[in-house]
Amino acid sequence: METEGLVRIMTKNAAAVGTIVHEIFSVSDAIQYAIDLTIVKKLKTLACPGLDTKNRDMMSDLCKSTDLDLLNPLLRENGPTLDTSLTWAEYGIADTGTLMVASDSEEIRIATMLARIHIAMLPISKIRPDTVGIETELNAILKSDSPSYTAFITGASRTADIERVLTIGVHGPVELHLLLLKTSGNKSTPKWTEPKY
Repeated sequence: METEGLVRIMTKNAAAVGTIVHEIFSVSDAIQYAIDLTIVKKLKTLACPGLDTKNRDMMSDLCKSTDLDLLNPLLRENGPTLDTSLTWAEYGIADTGTLMVASDSEEIRIATMLARIHIAMLPISKIRPDTVGIETELNAILKSDSPSYTAFITGASRTADIERVLTIGVHGPVELHLLLLKTSGNKSTPKWTEPKY
């Protein structure tokens, strides 16, 4: 299937499970989005495990200029105060709107599970039609000699009690934002906007 078709299906199915989806053109767009969202939501702390040094430094500078706190590594000590996290996803599964995150790093596991808002970046080249499309990668993980913590994330954390009362954010983030990374370019940075349900 062509890339545009996969992006369309991924966007539709991710939105159907409550994920807020935007297309972006660079990691700096994602960093600005995370800063803007944190400010709009009147939150205070961010984490960005997995970002390279250059982008982490950019995020640190933006946090300082906007009076936000960028939490350093060792998130275990800061988990209860983590508001927004920005991480990479390894793959997107279009038919369910699911993200696959290789969370071998404890920092990434904490960022994707304990933040109030999780923002995941995914290059559109990493969208697959279904789980069969990542069979080779999953087999490699399973056959590896080292332990692996691979997570499949479909929408924000949710649970329902015996009376079927749905509660969001009990076991993880209240919101999941998916930023589909298209290409680098001189396009405008997407601003966070309230989703329309």
